Amino acid sequence: MRKGVLGVVLAAAVVMGAGAGAGAVGPVAGPEADLAHHGHVSLWGGRLGVWLVSENHGPSDLSQATVRLAFSEPLAGGQGLPEACLWSSDRVVSCRTGALRAVGGGVGELALDLRTAGLPDELTVDITTVWMDGVTDRVPGNDRHRVLVLATGDPYVF
Repeated sequence: MRKGVLGVVLAAAVVMGAGAGAGAVGPVAGPEADLAHHGHVSLWGGRLGVWLVSENHGPSDLSQATVRLAFSEPLAGGQGLPEACLWSSDRVVSCRTGALRAVGGGVGELALDLRTAGLPDELTVDITTVWMDGVTDRVPGNDRHRVLVLATGDPYVF
């Protein structure tokens, strides 16, 4: 997918991400999946490492999803990102998960090596699914995390 098209898809995901499927109650009209994100974040000497694994616990396959990583501190400009990601602001990175088959059929992995704009003693990162290609997630708690990360170099697990 070309970067221009990726930007349009991610922008639409951010706009549409807060729709009724985010916490719907009642009958589900369409496919369901249970997207989960896990991993760890480390901060040391102005460096920020993020390792994220996305899994689909089913019951339906998921062709694509977008996860947003929002940081409480600004990140240094001019940094490259993996092909599946783009900058939404100096504090937000949005990334595609790729296709995720249902119930252990594969995982999406993402590794980011970033620099902060300053040398914070701590920061928080909010990990949130913002788009699931029309698939409903009736268990959204495992794809939303807020992690406090101290500048110790230790991995803070979510």
